[in-house]
Amino acid sequence: MKRTTRREQRRVAGLERIAIEQALREYSARYPAIKLPPVVALICAYEEADNIGDVLKAVPAEACGLAVAPLVIVDGGKDDTASVSLDSDAITCVFPTNLGQGVALQVGYRLCVDGGARYVVTLDADGQNDPAEMAVMLEPLVAGTADFVVASRRLGIDETSDQVRRAGVVVFAWLMNRLTGSNLSDTSNGYRALTAELLADVVDRLEQRQYQTAELLITAISRGWRVTERPTVWRPRASGSSKKGSNLFFGFRYANVVVQTWVRERRGRVAQRPASS
Repeated sequence: MKRTTRREQRRVAGLERIAIEQALREYSARYPAIKLPPVVALICAYEEADNIGDVLKAVPAEACGLAVAPLVIVDGGKDDTASVSLDSDAITCVFPTNLGQGVALQVGYRLCVDGGARYVVTLDADGQNDPAEMAVMLEPLVAGTADFVVASRRLGIDETSDQVRRAGVVVFAWLMNRLTGSNLSDTSNGYRALTAELLADVVDRLEQRQYQTAELLITAISRGWRVTERPTVWRPRASGSSKKGSNLFFGFRYANVVVQTWVRERRGRVAQRPASS
């Protein structure tokens, strides 16, 4: 059974590599020798054709005195998300099939680092984050007081009505703070700003195909990067339904990622300790 499982894992990994390579070939052909601006608004989108156009229109051309450009990673899907992104003149990389948000983010991070961006702001394609708040998110990075800024709906305004999700935000923040020694109020928010240096350091350590918010945050904290948070508005989806699944499923998977990543990073720190003389 284990042998079959490993064979299946290798097969899936091989197909994933082929899909990513195809997407990157098309990206390179569309944008030869591309040089990204100092700030990239990184948006991963799966079947968000009805929402992403308005999100892209709201991305500012400048934040904190720095030029901004949107980079959209279209994570497969059967709708017109890719066409809407391209028609909006957003820099666009299209996966031939759905690989998961975590994979899309990893590819996006590498494109940002390789393309010369200095700062990366990740936001959702469904309209829940306000692109106008990018300057608020970037300010600590530009000022040199932080390397990673997490948006906080608890410090800001949460316009959604799902009380279970709200309770989950509190529980996950408590768990994350207990494990990492941090003091954050919203650790499950995908709206975040990061330096390219941080991304270059952590991107090859990321493993999650979904629910990467916790993995990225724990990895960054474990490796000594400075993390802070800023209040923002959290809106209901503009239209459509969440791709994250039911509250119970999402909560279980998210908690599992938190614990798995914490164990991995803790083992890594132990392995790196010098032997006592």
